[in-house]
Amino acid sequence: MTDQAVGGGQLPPEATGRPVGGATAASSRRASGPRRDDATVPAPAAPPATARIAGRRRELKALRADIERTGLDTLTGRRGTRSRVLLIAGRPGSGRTALAEALLRELAADYPDGVLRATLTGRDGEPCATDAIARDLLTALDTDAPPGAAEDELGELLRGALAGRRALLFLDDAPGAEQVEPLLPDVPECLVVVVSQGPLTGIPDVRPCTLGGLDRAAAVEILARYAGPTRITVDPSTADAVAEQCAGQPAALVLAGGWLAARPKSSLSDLHRALAAVPLPEGVSTAARPLFRAFQLAYDALPKPAARMLRLTVLAPGGLVDAHDAAALAGCSVATAGPALQEFAALGLLRPVAGQDPADAVPDGAAGHPQYRLPGCLAPLVRNLLEAYERSSDIQLARARMLQRTVRLLVSCWAMSEAPGSPARLKVAGLPRSLRFPSRAAAGDWLRGHRGTLLDAARIAVADGELDTLDRRLMAALTRTLLAHQGPEAAAPDLYALHELVLEVAERRRLPREKAAALLNLADLDVHAGRTAAALTRYRGALEAARAAGDAAAVGRALESLGGTYGELGDWQRAADWYGRALELRLAQGEQADAARLHGRIGGVHAQAGRWGEALTAWRAAVGTCRRAGDTAGQARAMGELARVQECAGLPEEALRICREALETVRKAGDGQLEAVLQLRIADTLERLGDPAAARLHREAGERLLEDHPE
Repeated sequence: MTDQAVGGGQLPPEATGRPVGGATAASSRRASGPRRDDATVPAPAAPPATARIAGRRRELKALRADIERTGLDTLTGRRGTRSRVLLIAGRPGSGRTALAEALLRELAADYPDGVLRATLTGRDGEPCATDAIARDLLTALDTDAPPGAAEDELGELLRGALAGRRALLFLDDAPGAEQVEPLLPDVPECLVVVVSQGPLTGIPDVRPCTLGGLDRAAAVEILARYAGPTRITVDPSTADAVAEQCAGQPAALVLAGGWLAARPKSSLSDLHRALAAVPLPEGVSTAARPLFRAFQLAYDALPKPAARMLRLTVLAPGGLVDAHDAAALAGCSVATAGPALQEFAALGLLRPVAGQDPADAVPDGAAGHPQYRLPGCLAPLVRNLLEAYERSSDIQLARARMLQRTVRLLVSCWAMSEAPGSPARLKVAGLPRSLRFPSRAAAGDWLRGHRGTLLDAARIAVADGELDTLDRRLMAALTRTLLAHQGPEAAAPDLYALHELVLEVAERRRLPREKAAALLNLADLDVHAGRTAAALTRYRGALEAARAAGDAAAVGRALESLGGTYGELGDWQRAADWYGRALELRLAQGEQADAARLHGRIGGVHAQAGRWGEALTAWRAAVGTCRRAGDTAGQARAMGELARVQECAGLPEEALRICREALETVRKAGDGQLEAVLQLRIADTLERLGDPAAARLHREAGERLLEDHPE
């Protein structure tokens, strides 16, 4: 997901207007001329994302007034049941996100439950899945949602979580009403601010605040803050001409100002001529020309290595990049990547991520390297350059280096969940400091904070549909790390998303083994969420795929899972049938322990159905299989279950005899807890047979064993 404004018309808080030393940029030249890699001059500091914006006071006032405006519901005499929606409409690069952030800062005090943020367009320019956005918002509200829940269910949960709250909901870069409407709260106490390029047709009572270019004074103010007031003062007419040349678009003005600020000896006339000299390719619309020219001017001034690094930033998962990420993508050192990112930010090509805390959980050696984001309005331009200048093999290599770093970070994060001194901890101790975490808590915080980026990395890894070794390592490492730090319950939604990714690729590439594994994992999560019908369909699909792949283990797991799911539904006959098929497979493979377990499951479902004869036959088979396998404890447990079924079948004397035999068997195994259970079962049976004295002795013995062998 990407932000939409380069600087957004935001101004740096410094009032001096002079460049601040830092990164480097190439010397002044015509945009269409050859690149010069050797000349360097000081570049300005990038404006922080929380700085005030230039102009837009009229728009802010109109938006504030729109909050209090009488709605259609009120006019008809009905109190509004949904939140008011404010729409800020404009082209990418018009400063629409910056205006929304300024509005949110002004309104924050009136909404004590805070601001919820979501970007509805992904890194690749495609609309984000609404269910994923709803789940992220629920996570921010500390509300659990079942894994694999449908969009409608998540929407209801989100509306329920917002009921009784007074919060701001900011939906950035919305493709249309279809993505916005399912996320709208049903409470008038909340306020929704939406940024979009066009109207939200279909959502009632929405009046857009449409952004055009900045007025002359605000546009010149942006140029002055970047280039310094002196050059504006000595040539105000050219400053106006540059503002007009940029069509008052904040993104274009920031890029033009950054170019000029990096060249203290250049004038506004030089900037004006350089912008005019940028050639325009066919198909660029009139409205897009100012931003294209300003971006191309800034890009062409970069040294070749820096230009390549900028192109590769579009590959970064989640649209976020720091010095280590950039170094991995470009195949250079962190010492080279860090200053280059600072230069990009100074020129308006990247935006520093707002709200970064130096104490944020990061690996030891990654502290002090801030994150940056490629603005959404520039992402298509950078992506076009990547496709034009980079070979597909080089792009794959850059992705592989980035993926390798992500895998190593995940392995390090997982290792911190292991005990100190464990082999995993000792192995991680040999990694570079930039890949090591100071503590388990820091590793867990990093995992939670980078969840979206890691899931995006997984999506990138399978985008081409080739589950090669590195992709498999990423999926395995991410799954293991989520389970280690969050546990099965908390990690289930993210695991569901990962298994869906694997399934998508497996189906597209016709990989039956991977398809079977993904379907089995998804079906298990469906069962846990109560979606048994969906689970049955997936288990059947997994069985078919596993048979096609010749994967006996997956076939057995699918057969058993089908039996268990039918058992959950109370369809005991089908449950016994599927367990029986799994039993045949285990017996054919000589897996005695699994065969004994399946005999027991068959006995259990027959007992649930009241078919005592079949249940007794199955449990006797389980006892015999355990005896042949030399599993004394398993034999005793099976005998105990056999006795329970005999008692239910009206054979208490036979049940007592089997229990006593089981008691002798379990004493050989040395399982004190199981011995206690059998003693208590014998006591219950003796009471039913009318022998309370003997029952009391066995009960006392069982209770003593439980005290000596607690769970």
